[in-house]
Amino acid sequence: MKQWAFIDSGERSPAYNMALDEALLKWHSDGTIPPVIRFYGWNPPTLSIGYFQRIERDINMDAVEKNGLGFVRRPTGGRAVLHDQEVTYSVIVSEDYPDMPSTVTEAYRVISEGLLIGFRKLGLNAYFAVPETDAEKEELRAPRSGVCFDSPSYYELVVEGRKVAGSAQTRQKGVILQHGSILLDIDEDQLFDCFKFKNERVRERMQRGFRKKAVAINALRETPVSISEAVKAFYDGFQQGLDIELVPYQLTDEQESFVVQLAEEKYASKEWNFSK
Repeated sequence: MKQWAFIDSGERSPAYNMALDEALLKWHSDGTIPPVIRFYGWNPPTLSIGYFQRIERDINMDAVEKNGLGFVRRPTGGRAVLHDQEVTYSVIVSEDYPDMPSTVTEAYRVISEGLLIGFRKLGLNAYFAVPETDAEKEELRAPRSGVCFDSPSYYELVVEGRKVAGSAQTRQKGVILQHGSILLDIDEDQLFDCFKFKNERVRERMQRGFRKKAVAINALRETPVSISEAVKAFYDGFQQGLDIELVPYQLTDEQESFVVQLAEEKYASKEWNFSK
């Protein structure tokens, strides 16, 4: 059984969170650390947007600031996510890892097996989304909104027909970085405040549609799940799903300094966050 590093970062700033994911990718590419599973949270609650997302088209920055939210552009694609009452995960592994598919879609399936098992350990009958109809496939090519949880992509996790986790992936330096959001609870009004719509009627229609497409874990259970319970379920899920042993990993002082500098110079900068 192969050993992977495990990091539970707790709640960190948006810039730090993205910097650490990038740093872990770099260090794994350099061969200085093994593959990594990481769990983390956000302080303050944060709206993250996909690498290619256009702020002027999709995002209401006045509402982001009014609600006291953090803001960051991810190095991965996809649409905007409000990170608040959730567990965020990241997986860092080489593209040539044994049995890792070469295609992005199939790699999602393999990596997300750990998520699938984690949801089932929480008593939820989760399954992989596989868009089949022409309408579902068209929604992926031309999404109707900038909201990540508005529709599931291939091999994202669904319970009772509604999306419960959203993930994004990038490949750099021969390494896969996949990270994503596992919702425990969600404030729909605050989420939709952060987006631009042609008018209020369009917003209301989109928000009603969102409720049919996305759901948080605690809306599906009689007893709420805590952050620590969720982390334990998905920790066990990744070990079982990837057939690995997770070993706690502590950043060195030098590594920590590298992350802090990367966070300040890149992910906290206007040039990075507002350049698209």
